[in-house]
Amino acid sequence: MNQADIERVLQKYIEAEIAVLDGKSVEINGQSMTMENLDKIIAGREKWERRLQQFTDARLRRPQYSLARFRR
Repeated sequence: MNQADIERVLQKYIEAEIAVLDGKSVEINGQSMTMENLDKIIAGREKWERRLQQFTDARLRRPQYSLARFRR
């Protein structure tokens, strides 16, 4: 998965959380979620937020170039 995919899934969880808070029922991957599933939606959102953070942290640690060292 790339960053755009992770952000897209995260946005779906945010939309689901808002919809449930508004009293609506939402469907994600064939599962209907209502008010009693708010904890699962929040847990899913937090999981994807962690994945996005790990993805961006890994990109910051890794340089986009390589260095070669030659012995004289």
